[in-house]
Amino acid sequence: MRALDDVDPATFTSLGRVLIVTSTYGEGEMPDNAELFWDALSAESTPRLDGVDFAVLALGDTGYDGFCQAGKLIDMRLEQLGAERIVPRVDCDVEFEDIAATWIAETLPLVAAVEGINGEGVAASPPETTPARAKSQWTRKNPYPATLTTNRLLSGTDSAKEIRHFEFALADSGIEYEAGDALNVVPVNDTGLVRSLLALLALDGAAIPTGHDDTLEHLLTYRYEITAPNVDLLEAVEERTGNEELTYVLRHGDKAALDEWLWGRDIFDVLSLEPIPNFSADELLAVLKPLQHRAYSISSSPGIAEGSVHLTVAAVRYGTDERERRGVCSTFLSDRVGDDNPVGIFVTKNKSFRVPSDDTAPMIMVGPGTGIAPFRGFLQERRARGATGKNWLLFGDQKRSCDYIYEDELADFVGSGLLTRLDLAFSRDQAQKIYVQTRMKEHGAELFTWLEEGGHFYICGDASRMAKDVDVALHEVVAEHGGMSNEQAVEYVTALKREKRYVRDVY
Repeated sequence: MRALDDVDPATFTSLGRVLIVTSTYGEGEMPDNAELFWDALSAESTPRLDGVDFAVLALGDTGYDGFCQAGKLIDMRLEQLGAERIVPRVDCDVEFEDIAATWIAETLPLVAAVEGINGEGVAASPPETTPARAKSQWTRKNPYPATLTTNRLLSGTDSAKEIRHFEFALADSGIEYEAGDALNVVPVNDTGLVRSLLALLALDGAAIPTGHDDTLEHLLTYRYEITAPNVDLLEAVEERTGNEELTYVLRHGDKAALDEWLWGRDIFDVLSLEPIPNFSADELLAVLKPLQHRAYSISSSPGIAEGSVHLTVAAVRYGTDERERRGVCSTFLSDRVGDDNPVGIFVTKNKSFRVPSDDTAPMIMVGPGTGIAPFRGFLQERRARGATGKNWLLFGDQKRSCDYIYEDELADFVGSGLLTRLDLAFSRDQAQKIYVQTRMKEHGAELFTWLEEGGHFYICGDASRMAKDVDVALHEVVAEHGGMSNEQAVEYVTALKREKRYVRDVY
């Protein structure tokens, strides 16, 4: 198996047969490695791919626009270049395991049956650089019941945010992780919200819906999403209520208008439209999505946090005193986990988001807000390894007085010499807003020097704005201090990505 950004079009033509599995995140955005592959594949200079046989498995979430967009684009472009499709593309929603397993079982024999293929194909694998680890027994369908041992408020009382530090005991679970991995948490819905929904729709929580073994109240608590409205639910409510506003935003294909209408609304708000829609238990469950785990960047290193795993999470709360809306998982951890109820967790590996294997390589980390999470783990990892490479963290938030999370730990990292540079950007502490990208450009000459010395550049945090702004700043720094044109700067940054020296963990 190969990562998509490890294959260039020239090499691609020699593979003969290819199975591509790619995900889509956010509003139709490609993962970084898929984006590099797509840039090369969509270039005018890309050679024809006659003689290449392919199949695409696309992963996505129908709750977002651009469902499986990465897979759809790659599938279409391969066909345009003359490659032969072995089987139709399959698009998977969040419940992908069974569909993916069926696709693999049906597609592999067809690939093996293709005649006249190059023997290398997708079976060619790069040499293993680290020993293979045994697959964990703990998965989404079988999470480990962990004890939450620490729930500590990090942000100050005057902060606009509520950021918390969580620690989970791994005990005898056998769970292994590395700095940079993600911890998946299986949440439980707020029972108060569940009962409010049942009362609103006049449904019997003790009833057992068709095809289920549990009561409706239990299903709404543990099995279904009951906060973020999905399109199926919206259409079912519109059909039952004839609400003019909802009809307009659904029927006119105006995504901006729909997003604006949905802003701040949850499922309870939608179901509260007059007249209250009539749903049976079966009809309600049919338009709800399965309750999904939430993935968080791990904020610890097993070399320091022995026997435990840490998270840094912002608790989501919004609305009015009349009715506060709450984040499903963040407030589950903050408010509703006690000593007697374990939390279901499992780890997802992120092999591309790792501390440099070269302990002497410089490391530049950009992580405002909770984006600091993996970099706390990275610094712990470098301390555990005794790494000698320089480390630079750019961190910020709104106000230093109440948003400077992990201040004492960062001071210790600086004092010990582990953290070579710490640049802070608190946007609301002065008339002119200052962000992490502002600091990057202020110290652009040194940043470029670190890159030239083999430095690795990391971003963690908001994908929609911060990560894009930081990327623009990086290109500007490279162009200015590297004496390059805009086109040369793009080539330089692309080379960093291909060398796995510019990686992101964004959401």
